[in-house]
Parts: sequence; C-alpha cells; structure tokens
Amino acid sequence: MNEVANKDSLKLFLTNPIFLACLCSWIIAQFIKTIINLIYGKLHSTSEVLENLFWRTGGMPSSHSALVASLCTTIGFKSGFSSDVFMLSLAFFFVTIRDAFGVRRSSGIQSNKLNNIGKQLKEKNSELEKSLRELEKIKTENQTLKEYLDLTEKYGEYK
Repeated sequence: MNEVANKDSLKLFLTNPIFLACLCSWIIAQFIKTIINLIYGKLHSTSEVLENLFWRTGGMPSSHSALVASLCTTIGFKSGFSSDVFMLSLAFFFVTIRDAFGVRRSSGIQSNKLNNIGKQLKEKNSELEKSLRELEKIKTENQTLKEYLDLTEKYGEYK
C-alpha cells in the first residue's frame, strides 16, 4: 500500500503544472544559451555543449530568472494573483531578479578590473623583457671583455 502511495506521489509531483513550467523554462533558457554560445564559437566539444546545457550557470538568458518567473506566473494562474502563495512567489521573484542584476553588475566590474590588471602586467612584462634583454647584452659584453682580458693575460697584449 505504501509503495503505491509513493508512486502516486511521484506521479503527481512529476505531472504538477508548476513543476513542469519551471523545468521547461529552465531547459529552454539553457538551450537558448547553448545555441548562442555555439553561434559565437565559445563551445568546442560535445562535452562543453553538454556541460553548458546542463551544468554551467551565468550568461544570458538567465535560467534562474526564467525558472523563478515561470514559477511566479504559474502560481498566479493556478492559485490566483491575489493569493498568499502568489505573493510569496512574487517576493521570491523580485529577490532573485534583483540578485541576478547585482551579480551581473559585480561580474562586469570585476571583469573590468581584471582586464586592467592584465594590461598593467603586460606592460610591466614588456618592461621586464626589455630589462632582461639589456641585462643579457651587458652580460654578453662583460663576458666578451672577460674573455679578452683572459686572452691578453694568457698570450700577452696584441700589438
């Protein structure tokens, strides 16, 4: 009897319109994101495509935001737009969307900072390379001078 109840509960869960709307919106957002990344050449192997489709987060469209928007909308249609559960889902929606904007803004700022650090390191690296070339030149000149002095000491001065 308990096993039948568990199967019925699982069936009810998997066929729940709210669950299906959330699942479909998440899958569609991830699919669109994967197609966009394929078009722009950011994915180079089947494993990257599968990872992008099922696991990677970030980028647009936001699968998290799509899921929460569909959750809120479906609850509104199913339970009524004036119901308590819709108000709860609406608050959850606003928090999620606000957080998504904040994360994207922070990521943009961090990306700019990292790019600036990279440029500075590149400039310093080119200065370092120049210094190393000069040092090697000095080293070569010093070796040449030392070799000359060694030869003159060994064989006497060239006249």
